[in-house]
Amino acid sequence: MQSTQQTITLDDGATTTLERWGSSGPVMLCVHGMTSSRKAWMRTAQYFGDRYQVVAYDQRGHGDSAAITGSMSLARGIRDLHNVAEVTGADVVIGHSWGGAVAIRGGELIATTAIVAIDPMLVQAGDDWYAEYIEELDDTFALRGDARDARVREDFGDWPAGDVTGKVHAMHAMTSAPIAGLRDENRSEWDLRADVAIYNKPLLLVMAGREGSIVPAEIIDEITAHHAPAVHIVTFEDQGHNLYRTAFDRFAAVVDDFITGR
Repeated sequence: MQSTQQTITLDDGATTTLERWGSSGPVMLCVHGMTSSRKAWMRTAQYFGDRYQVVAYDQRGHGDSAAITGSMSLARGIRDLHNVAEVTGADVVIGHSWGGAVAIRGGELIATTAIVAIDPMLVQAGDDWYAEYIEELDDTFALRGDARDARVREDFGDWPAGDVTGKVHAMHAMTSAPIAGLRDENRSEWDLRADVAIYNKPLLLVMAGREGSIVPAEIIDEITAHHAPAVHIVTFEDQGHNLYRTAFDRFAAVVDDFITGR
């Protein structure tokens, strides 16, 4: 599917690249997670592009915004979502991981009719998790150019080809600095359990299985027992954090049913 691209300026002077698939219909605005980019949503665009304008953008420090510095706070990510939505509109918002947290909290505040969060980072991960993740990333980021791209392709070689291409785009020029920023700037504000408990818009949480989720098991139990009536939870017990890549057809069908009210 053909796409168009547009550079926009955010309210702090930073820029990001929007990519749009489809030319008519409601807008499905997509927000990627850590070490991903707008290219992570190509299969989503192929699936929904006959009915929606699927729009995605690069979050700070990722993809073509790899050189963008500044705050990595969750609040800043939400403002970025609002800035993008002012340009594109946002009938449906979909986010993964860090982007899932942005979608949940940001989606409450913009004129959207439904929010989908894929294994969202409902609470801040611990320092040990970040330390291990950054150590893995730094091994890849020590490489440059074609050598780095080849390492990424090797590391994610079991994914579908389009998703691997998207991962290469995301990580080609980035550093571990934005990941460290997400850790260091969000130590006291990143907890969305209360949001889920009182959420007043249709919200679909598509969760990974307990062994593969970024959300601790006890938090999954808590939100399952205590969530607002507008919140729907579907768990892919056999899938990990990247379920929208590894079980795309099932994921797309669940989202389709949710946003069409089936």
